[in-house]
Amino acid sequence: MSTKEFRRNLAVFPIGSVMKLTDLTARQIRYYEDFGLINPHRSETNRRLYSLNDIDRLLEIVELMDDGLTLKGIQKRFESGKMTQSPEPKESEQLSDQDVRRILRDELGI
Repeated sequence: MSTKEFRRNLAVFPIGSVMKLTDLTARQIRYYEDFGLINPHRSETNRRLYSLNDIDRLLEIVELMDDGLTLKGIQKRFESGKMTQSPEPKESEQLSDQDVRRILRDELGI
């Protein structure tokens, strides 16, 4: 696993941060987890921790729902492999750490 892939899979975001980044409520996020659309890491104290890939998945779910898909439809797409985590961009398209921080600051309005 490359360093960048490792970073994207590293579960470090608590649900409060994910709520701010995605404009979803905690209840919505937990519902998507119950539905099997995301699978956050659990800490030793059973606290949910999310990775950048989890956040991308949540944003993808919101976008698909805005396009009119139901949760069942989204679940079927994920299960069939038609919709999986976004493929890793080519080396020339990969974001630097500085780009990721800038995007997060822009999204959070900092």
